[in-house]
Amino acid sequence: MSRMSSRLVAALTLVALTAAPAFASEGEAQAPVNLLAPNGGLMFWTLLIFLVVFAVLAKFAFKPLMAAVEARELALESSLAQAKADRDAAAKLMADAQAALDASRREAQQLVADGRAAGEKLKGDLLEAGKTQQAELLERARRELNAEKERAIVELRREAVELAIKGAGKVIEKNLDDATNRQLVEGFLSTIGPR
Repeated sequence: MSRMSSRLVAALTLVALTAAPAFASEGEAQAPVNLLAPNGGLMFWTLLIFLVVFAVLAKFAFKPLMAAVEARELALESSLAQAKADRDAAAKLMADAQAALDASRREAQQLVADGRAAGEKLKGDLLEAGKTQQAELLERARRELNAEKERAIVELRREAVELAIKGAGKVIEKNLDDATNRQLVEGFLSTIGPR
């Protein structure tokens, strides 16, 4: 930094020394200056000062300015590339999120459909089980009713046999053998059959 400062001071000193004759000529009284009329000495010194200032600027200022511009340009390109990468990543994340959302919706709809199907199947199974149970209860009731009917018929036959034996015993006035009488009456009743 000090080397650059010393060069800048040297360049400014050179400019001041070359400009001294121009300032000296100002002190003298002259006629009004016509800016459109060419003046060789003024043109020489103007061109010389321009070239010196240009050389100083080229040596000390243009390189840092160009480096700063190039660095800014690289930073902008880097920022643009990063922004594009971020935008692409965001678009990918958005697409992934949308795909996950769609998959979740499909899964939820599948779960609802499975739930409905399971409910319908359970309803059908319960109805079928109810019908089966009802049929079993009816069949058991029929069997019990038939068994009860058979018991009642057997009981009635037994009582009818007893009454017939007692009635026949009184009519005949003879006490027959109970086993023979019972066999006789049961044979007769079996020929009649249930009505």
